[in-house]
Formats: sequence, structure tokens, C-alpha cells
Amino acid sequence: MKSTAAGLPLSYRLAVASRCLAALFGGYALAAMAGVLLSQWLPLPRADAVQVGMMSSFLFYLGAFIWAFASHSAWRAWLGILLPSLVLGTINGLTYWVARP
Repeated sequence: MKSTAAGLPLSYRLAVASRCLAALFGGYALAAMAGVLLSQWLPLPRADAVQVGMMSSFLFYLGAFIWAFASHSAWRAWLGILLPSLVLGTINGLTYWVARP
């Protein structure tokens, strides 16, 4: 492993950068998918369901950030954020196509 001037290896720096990208972009995808799903499925009037869904998406974003830096590896961070995002996106798509008039 080659060390940099600060004493940290390049592989460590790349792992931290990967976790940051997973937290930023993957967290946004997770929060968006969760917010849309909640706004579609909550048994509330449309405006209230959208408001609750969008407000709760901040909690999903926070959870994604915590997960990205608490997981054991950068691969596990990406997997733990993107897999639920894909599941929620699939459920959102199925809900849209099945409930479409």
C-alpha cells in the first residue's frame, strides 16, 4: 500500500470517498423512493399523505448516512442503501402500473 503525505493509504481514502458518494447519492435515492411510497400508500387525504411522506424522507436520508459510515465496508454500504432503494422503486412502479385507471 502506498501512503500519502498525510500518512493515510490511497485505498482508505477511496473507501471513504465511496462511502460519501453512497451516503449522498444512494441516500437521496432511498429517501425519494421511501417518500413516494409513503405518499402513495398512507390512508390520508392526498395533501397530508404527500406532506408526511416528504417529511419522513429526511429520516430515511439520515438513516442512509448513518448506515454508510457504520457498515464494515464500502461495498456493504452501497449494498445496504441501493438494495432497499431498488425494492422501494419496484414497489412504486408496480403500484403505479397496477393502480393506474
